[in-house]
Parts: sequence; structure tokens; C-alpha cells
Amino acid sequence: MSTSTAPAEDPPGAPAPERLLVPGPHGEVPLRVHPGSGEGALLWCHGGGFVHGDLDMPEADWVARSLVERTGCTVVTVDYRLATEGTAARWPVRWPVPSDDVLAAWAWTTAAERPWAGGTTVLGGASAGANLATGAVLRLLAGDRPLPVPAALLLVYPTLHLEGPEPSADLAHALAQLPPEQRFGSDVVRSIYGHLLGTGDLREPPVAAVPGLAGPEELRELPPTLVLLSEVDGLRPSGEEFARSLRAAGVPVQVHTEPGTRHGHLNEPEHPGAARSVDVIAGWLAERGAHPPA
Repeated sequence: MSTSTAPAEDPPGAPAPERLLVPGPHGEVPLRVHPGSGEGALLWCHGGGFVHGDLDMPEADWVARSLVERTGCTVVTVDYRLATEGTAARWPVRWPVPSDDVLAAWAWTTAAERPWAGGTTVLGGASAGANLATGAVLRLLAGDRPLPVPAALLLVYPTLHLEGPEPSADLAHALAQLPPEQRFGSDVVRSIYGHLLGTGDLREPPVAAVPGLAGPEELRELPPTLVLLSEVDGLRPSGEEFARSLRAAGVPVQVHTEPGTRHGHLNEPEHPGAARSVDVIAGWLAERGAHPPA
């Protein structure tokens, strides 16, 4: 699982990230705003299996700083409540609390008074954060909140199904070389969703909590989507299957599988695949109007 590290140093002359709290239905939601010099914004949700992760982990902090540097867009990272019962918690955090926090962050990010309001605003995340980003869009499309739908959706090694397709023979062989806890087999995936939903009975989960359950009518209004996958990842079939479902529903979708990587590779900035993936994301954002000023 992902672990926290100290945040990276800002490039010389770069504005320091702003830490703030925004209102949400379950209390204040911490955000970190990495200001860009260009147009547009990305609201980014870290991963961690719904029970781990924070705004200092590379998957949040390093990714945000790297994208600001490459694209000029502002990146807002959200510290949604984790599906655990910590010492400071007044209640067990379960669905839809993390999703509600993401929607509260989206409401703040898309407010008309933001300096980037005239540009493209994108929602995205990694792993469990990609699940929350997708579920938030499904909730917006269902009329759950009177908020704009993102112009685009960014999903990095997402978990979207309770039971994903079986991996190919080549992928299964590669996964067998990993420690069991890194393979994301069906038992681990169901445990992850059990934490999120607070139940061992997963027969009828909400579609927004398990977006892979969504049908064509629910998917067809999703915005253009980038699905970026780790090569050796038990969750890769879930991302591939969701991309196929999006295409079948008529949604423009781009899929990129990063060679030589395993799940969570954006948490390893020293790995060449992490930098390559950030370049892919930056290029995709640039196609949607995220450009540094000339």
C-alpha cells in the first residue's frame, strides 16, 4: 500500500502550495492548492485502498508539482476522509463519506470566483482515488449535486470492479512473481471494497462506489477519459474493461499502459516509468487546453 513521505521541494521561484479547509457535509475537507501560471485546473485524488494515503505521498504531492511545472495548470489535491476509524474520528468513515469529500472539493474547485474558472477543469485520481473520481462524476450526472461535470476524466491504475476480468496468461505469470499482497487478487479487492462500504455483503453495492457496474446509459455522458495503467498490476484488467465499456458507450477514451511498472508506480518518482507517465498525462492535459503561458 502507499505510504506517506515528506513533500518535495518546490522549484526555485515556484509559488508555495496553499493549504486550506473547505466546507463539506461531514466537516471541513483539507485541500492543497498547487498554483499554476497558465489556465485550467485539475482536482486530483490520491490512492491508498480507501484506508491509506495523504497529501504528502508522491502520488499526490510529486504528481501535483510535476504537472504544474509541465502544464501550467493549477492542481488541487484533496485529503478525503479514509475508510478507517481513527482516534480523531467521531464515526466510522464509510461510503459515501469519501465521495462526499471529493464532491465538496469539486464544488470549491469549480466555483466561479476561482482564477482558473475560464479554463478547462479536470477531475482525476489514482487507484482508489480514480474510483472516487469516477463515482463523483456518476453522481454529478445523476443529479446528486448541482455542479458542473468535469471537462475530462483522468484515471490512473484504477480500481473499478469487485470482480475484474481474469488477467491474460502473460500478466498472470508476471503477477505470480510479485509478493501476494501486491497482486490485487479478488480477495484483496473485495476486502478493499468491504472497508469502503463497511460490510462484507457486497451483493448490491452502489454503482457510484463500484463504477464498473455502470451500464451504457450511465456511462455515455462521461467526459473524455484517459486510462493510464501499470503494466504488471492485478487491477489492470479492471481499467482495460472499463475503457472498453466507455468506448462501447461512445465516450472518447485513450488508454496508455506504462511498460515496466507495477501498481502504484506514481509513488516511485525515481522510477523512469513515473516520469514517463507524468509526461503522458501532461500531454493529454495540453490537448485539453492546459498550457504554460508563452
